[in-house]
Amino acid sequence: MILSFGLFAQEEGFKEYLGEVYDSETKKPLVFATLTLENTNISTITNTEGEFSLKVPESNTSENVIVSFLGYRTKRIPMLQFKAERNEIVMTELVTQLSEVNLSIPKDARALVRETLKKRGENYINNPTVMTAFYRETIKRRRQNVSLSEAVVNIYKAPYTSNRTDALKLFKARKSTDYSKLDTLALKLQGGPFNALFVDMVKYPDYIFADDLFEYYDFSFSNSTRVDDKLIYVINFEQKPGIIDPLYTGKLYIDVENKILTSAIYSLNITNRNLAAQMFVRKKPRNADVWPTEVAYRVDYRERDGKWYYGYSNVLMEFKINWDKKLFNSVYSMSCEMAITDWEENLSNDIPKYKDRIKSDIILTDEAIGFADPVAGRIQHHRT
Repeated sequence: MILSFGLFAQEEGFKEYLGEVYDSETKKPLVFATLTLENTNISTITNTEGEFSLKVPESNTSENVIVSFLGYRTKRIPMLQFKAERNEIVMTELVTQLSEVNLSIPKDARALVRETLKKRGENYINNPTVMTAFYRETIKRRRQNVSLSEAVVNIYKAPYTSNRTDALKLFKARKSTDYSKLDTLALKLQGGPFNALFVDMVKYPDYIFADDLFEYYDFSFSNSTRVDDKLIYVINFEQKPGIIDPLYTGKLYIDVENKILTSAIYSLNITNRNLAAQMFVRKKPRNADVWPTEVAYRVDYRERDGKWYYGYSNVLMEFKINWDKKLFNSVYSMSCEMAITDWEENLSNDIPKYKDRIKSDIILTDEAIGFADPVAGRIQHHRT
């Protein structure tokens, strides 16, 4: 599936280019590779098959497209070389030599993470912005698609140093569901686009690294890599032994020289399935036990004119449902992703009125066209 999935109409004055990005040696698709139109804020990202859809104003067809992927050489391709379809972009893996590693890099991984999060006002866009984003929710029963919801939203993003929560406004949405595959159970993702937006760790660090939780983690340096030809250090973090509450484990990708978080990939510790279920399951049928078996997150940031900003995030949750008096369990996965396709400074700092905003407890499927709500129980997700 192409990320835009046809929800965006072919706007007048724009051209659409389709293609895929893959590894030069293995020929495997590169998932979450970023394509940005040079000297603009227009960008897109490859999907799980390495495919992309890039919409470019006709007035910008003389620019270059910058293609970047963690650990690979960045490419600049003239827009004039692109065809309407079947564009193949081959990326070459970048090997970091030991001689490139700066021996003056700090040895305290915990202190580096703290410093990086504190410098967000210096390294990230710290003015109000209005972002256009594409959002998708998918529910699968085992490997079969059950439900797909898509939306175009406007994000009224507050400065990174502000405590104000970002505001969202729904531009358009649609949904399709095959209720025959839902096992008489309706799964709903409470929070809609906010699930993806709150993964912006730089803007919302308290969801993971609140001051009272920071000491509950162990941090350590891993290998180094590159993105956009910048040396990136990988820092592992994990919940300390003996901590009962479910916390997180994962990797932070930090430009150590400039103290910039460029990406984060992490997951929830769900060893205690009852505690994990309390975090995510809001309603369920009486004759079923429901608990998560996997909860994973990813966020990627992009750079423009020396400043970084939120560019993409996704959340993947897998649930197991154990029905009374049934031999087999049901397994569902619920995922959501949001990609920034364009943005501009919000010079007047205008935000929509409260009644026009998406609420943080939204269920997007209730807002999307063509949705019919069955009377069955529901599973709802809420970020805590």
